[in-house]
Amino acid sequence: MGAKTWMLVCSDGPAREALKAAPKLDRDKSAAMAAKLFPGETLAPIGDARLEYTSPPDNEIYIGCYEGVTIVAAREFGIDYPSKLPKRFLQACPGRHVYLHAMHSVVDWFAYAVWDNARLVRALSLSPDSGILEDLGEKADFEKPYWQGRHPVFEPGEEEDYPFAFHPLELGEAALSALFGYVLEGVPEPGHIDPEAFSLLGFRRIRKPWWKLW
Repeated sequence: MGAKTWMLVCSDGPAREALKAAPKLDRDKSAAMAAKLFPGETLAPIGDARLEYTSPPDNEIYIGCYEGVTIVAAREFGIDYPSKLPKRFLQACPGRHVYLHAMHSVVDWFAYAVWDNARLVRALSLSPDSGILEDLGEKADFEKPYWQGRHPVFEPGEEEDYPFAFHPLELGEAALSALFGYVLEGVPEPGHIDPEAFSLLGFRRIRKPWWKLW
Protein backbone atom coordinates (compact mmCIF):
# COMPACT_ATOMS: atom_id res chain seq x y z
CA MET A 1 0.00 0.00 0.00
CA GLY A 2 1.40 3.38 -0.98
CA ALA A 3 -1.24 5.87 0.10
CA LYS A 4 -0.34 8.93 2.16
CA THR A 5 -2.49 11.69 3.62
CA TRP A 6 -2.23 14.55 6.08
CA MET A 7 -5.38 16.59 5.86
CA LEU A 8 -8.05 18.41 7.82
CA VAL A 9 -11.70 18.39 6.72
CA CYS A 10 -14.30 20.80 8.12
CA SER A 11 -18.01 20.48 7.42
CA ASP A 12 -21.40 21.76 8.50
CA GLY A 13 -22.91 18.25 8.50
CA PRO A 14 -21.37 14.85 7.76
CA ALA A 15 -18.47 15.43 5.37
CA ARG A 16 -19.31 12.35 3.33
CA GLU A 17 -22.77 13.68 2.50
CA ALA A 18 -21.46 17.14 1.67
CA LEU A 19 -18.95 15.71 -0.81
CA LYS A 20 -21.49 13.32 -2.28
CA ALA A 21 -23.63 16.32 -3.27
CA ALA A 22 -20.83 17.30 -5.72
CA PRO A 23 -20.52 20.90 -4.53
CA LYS A 24 -18.76 23.56 -6.57
CA LEU A 25 -15.30 24.79 -5.62
CA ASP A 26 -15.20 28.40 -4.39
CA ARG A 27 -11.75 29.62 -5.40
CA ASP A 28 -11.95 33.01 -3.74
CA LYS A 29 -13.12 31.51 -0.47
CA SER A 30 -10.39 28.85 -0.69
CA ALA A 31 -7.65 31.49 -1.04
CA ALA A 32 -9.11 33.54 1.82
CA MET A 33 -9.32 30.48 4.08
CA ALA A 34 -5.71 29.54 3.29
CA ALA A 35 -4.60 33.00 4.43
CA LYS A 36 -6.72 32.68 7.58
CA LEU A 37 -5.31 29.28 8.51
CA PHE A 38 -1.68 30.23 7.84
CA PRO A 39 -1.46 33.92 8.78
CA GLY A 40 2.31 33.99 9.32
CA GLU A 41 3.17 33.02 5.78
CA THR A 42 3.09 34.40 2.27
CA LEU A 43 1.23 31.95 0.04
CA ALA A 44 2.17 31.87 -3.64
CA PRO A 45 -0.28 30.05 -5.97
CA ILE A 46 1.20 27.02 -7.70
CA GLY A 47 -1.79 25.44 -9.45
CA ASP A 48 -4.37 22.81 -8.56
CA ALA A 49 -4.20 19.25 -7.32
CA ARG A 50 -6.91 16.65 -6.90
CA LEU A 51 -8.46 15.30 -3.73
CA GLU A 52 -6.40 12.13 -4.10
CA TYR A 53 -3.28 14.24 -3.42
CA THR A 54 -3.44 15.31 0.22
CA SER A 55 0.16 14.67 1.25
CA PRO A 56 2.02 17.77 0.05
CA PRO A 57 5.67 18.48 0.90
CA ASP A 58 6.42 20.72 3.87
CA ASN A 59 6.60 23.90 1.81
CA GLU A 60 3.18 23.52 0.17
CA ILE A 61 -0.49 23.45 1.15
CA TYR A 62 -3.59 22.48 -0.80
CA ILE A 63 -7.08 23.69 0.04
CA GLY A 64 -10.59 23.51 -1.35
CA CYS A 65 -13.64 25.30 0.04
CA TYR A 66 -16.84 23.77 -1.25
CA GLU A 67 -20.38 24.43 -0.14
CA GLY A 68 -20.66 22.83 3.28
CA VAL A 69 -17.16 21.35 3.38
CA THR A 70 -13.52 22.55 3.40
CA ILE A 71 -10.46 20.34 2.81
CA VAL A 72 -6.92 21.40 3.76
CA ALA A 73 -3.74 19.37 3.27
CA ALA A 74 -0.58 20.52 5.07
CA ARG A 75 2.29 19.18 7.15
CA GLU A 76 0.66 20.35 10.41
CA PHE A 77 -1.89 17.57 10.13
CA GLY A 78 0.57 14.66 9.90
CA ILE A 79 0.99 14.43 13.67
CA ASP A 80 1.46 11.41 15.93
CA TYR A 81 -1.05 12.71 18.48
CA PRO A 82 -4.02 14.10 16.55
CA SER A 83 -5.76 15.24 19.74
CA LYS A 84 -2.96 17.81 20.10
CA LEU A 85 -3.88 19.64 16.91
CA PRO A 86 -3.30 23.36 17.62
CA LYS A 87 -6.56 24.98 18.69
CA ARG A 88 -6.15 27.75 16.15
CA PHE A 89 -7.11 25.32 13.39
CA LEU A 90 -10.26 24.26 15.21
CA GLN A 91 -11.16 27.89 15.80
CA ALA A 92 -10.53 28.92 12.20
CA CYS A 93 -12.19 25.97 10.51
CA PRO A 94 -15.73 26.60 9.29
CA GLY A 95 -18.47 24.16 10.22
CA ARG A 96 -19.48 22.10 13.18
CA HIS A 97 -17.47 18.98 12.39
CA VAL A 98 -13.68 18.77 12.04
CA TYR A 99 -11.85 15.63 10.93
CA LEU A 100 -8.12 14.94 10.81
CA HIS A 101 -6.92 12.07 8.63
CA ALA A 102 -3.26 11.08 8.31
CA MET A 103 -1.43 7.97 7.16
CA HIS A 104 2.00 7.11 5.80
CA SER A 105 2.65 3.88 3.94
CA VAL A 106 6.40 3.83 4.59
CA VAL A 107 5.88 3.15 8.31
CA ASP A 108 2.34 1.71 8.15
CA TRP A 109 1.09 4.56 10.33
CA PHE A 110 -2.48 5.79 10.56
CA ALA A 111 -4.06 8.49 12.70
CA TYR A 112 -7.38 10.24 12.74
CA ALA A 113 -9.48 12.44 14.99
CA VAL A 114 -12.98 13.87 15.02
CA TRP A 115 -14.22 17.00 16.79
CA ASP A 116 -17.84 18.07 17.19
CA ASN A 117 -18.29 21.76 18.02
CA ALA A 118 -14.60 21.87 19.03
CA ARG A 119 -15.08 18.92 21.42
CA LEU A 120 -12.83 15.93 20.76
CA VAL A 121 -14.95 12.86 20.05
CA ARG A 122 -12.35 10.35 18.87
CA ALA A 123 -8.57 10.24 18.39
CA LEU A 124 -6.50 7.26 17.28
CA SER A 125 -2.87 6.90 16.22
CA LEU A 126 -0.97 3.66 15.70
CA SER A 127 1.83 1.96 13.79
CA PRO A 128 3.49 -1.46 14.12
CA ASP A 129 6.79 0.05 15.30
CA SER A 130 5.37 2.54 17.82
CA GLY A 131 2.27 0.64 18.88
CA ILE A 132 -0.84 2.56 19.89
CA LEU A 133 0.22 6.15 20.44
CA GLU A 134 -3.25 7.47 21.12
CA ASP A 135 -6.67 5.86 21.62
CA LEU A 136 -9.20 8.34 22.98
CA GLY A 137 -12.97 8.27 22.85
CA GLU A 138 -15.39 5.62 21.67
CA LYS A 139 -14.47 3.55 18.63
CA ALA A 140 -16.40 4.49 15.49
CA ASP A 141 -18.62 1.87 13.88
CA PHE A 142 -16.29 1.48 10.89
CA GLU A 143 -13.42 0.63 13.28
CA LYS A 144 -15.10 -2.14 15.23
CA PRO A 145 -14.77 -4.99 12.70
CA TYR A 146 -11.02 -4.34 12.56
CA TRP A 147 -10.54 -4.45 16.32
CA GLN A 148 -12.69 -7.59 16.39
CA GLY A 149 -10.26 -9.38 14.09
CA ARG A 150 -12.53 -9.55 11.06
CA HIS A 151 -9.89 -8.07 8.75
CA PRO A 152 -6.73 -10.03 9.63
CA VAL A 153 -3.36 -9.06 8.22
CA PHE A 154 -2.49 -12.68 7.39
CA GLU A 155 -4.46 -15.67 6.26
CA PRO A 156 -5.33 -18.33 8.87
CA GLY A 157 -2.41 -20.67 9.45
CA GLU A 158 0.26 -18.19 8.52
CA GLU A 159 2.71 -17.87 11.39
CA GLU A 160 3.51 -14.19 11.28
CA ASP A 161 4.14 -11.87 14.20
CA TYR A 162 2.23 -8.59 13.87
CA PRO A 163 1.22 -6.29 16.75
CA PHE A 164 -2.35 -5.67 15.56
CA ALA A 165 -5.27 -7.76 14.37
CA PHE A 166 -5.45 -5.57 11.25
CA HIS A 167 -3.24 -3.44 9.03
CA PRO A 168 -3.30 0.27 10.01
CA LEU A 169 -3.43 1.41 6.39
CA GLU A 170 -6.48 -0.75 5.74
CA LEU A 171 -8.16 0.94 8.68
CA GLY A 172 -7.06 4.27 7.21
CA GLU A 173 -8.80 3.43 3.94
CA ALA A 174 -11.91 2.39 5.88
CA ALA A 175 -11.85 5.79 7.57
CA LEU A 176 -11.63 7.56 4.21
CA SER A 177 -14.61 5.56 3.01
CA ALA A 178 -16.75 6.05 6.09
CA LEU A 179 -15.96 9.70 6.75
CA PHE A 180 -15.50 11.10 3.24
CA GLY A 181 -16.91 8.57 0.81
CA TYR A 182 -13.83 7.61 -1.21
CA VAL A 183 -10.72 5.44 -1.08
CA LEU A 184 -7.19 5.91 -2.38
CA GLU A 185 -6.35 2.22 -2.77
CA GLY A 186 -8.72 -0.66 -3.18
CA VAL A 187 -12.02 -0.99 -5.01
CA PRO A 188 -14.46 1.93 -4.65
CA GLU A 189 -17.86 1.04 -3.22
CA PRO A 190 -21.18 1.93 -4.83
CA GLY A 191 -21.91 5.55 -4.02
CA HIS A 192 -18.28 6.56 -3.56
CA ILE A 193 -17.19 9.86 -5.01
CA ASP A 194 -14.34 10.15 -7.50
CA PRO A 195 -11.51 12.08 -5.78
CA GLU A 196 -10.23 13.17 -9.19
CA ALA A 197 -13.42 15.22 -9.60
CA PHE A 198 -12.49 17.52 -6.69
CA SER A 199 -9.84 20.21 -7.09
CA LEU A 200 -7.68 21.74 -4.38
CA LEU A 201 -5.87 25.05 -4.82
CA GLY A 202 -2.12 24.77 -4.30
CA PHE A 203 0.13 27.31 -2.58
CA ARG A 204 3.84 27.45 -1.93
CA ARG A 205 4.54 28.53 1.66
CA ILE A 206 6.92 31.46 2.08
CA ARG A 207 7.43 32.46 5.69
CA LYS A 208 7.35 36.17 6.39
CA PRO A 209 10.58 37.48 7.94
CA TRP A 210 10.43 38.42 11.62
CA TRP A 211 12.55 41.54 11.00
CA LYS A 212 11.60 44.71 9.16
CA LEU A 213 13.59 47.20 7.13
CA TRP A 214 12.97 50.88 7.75
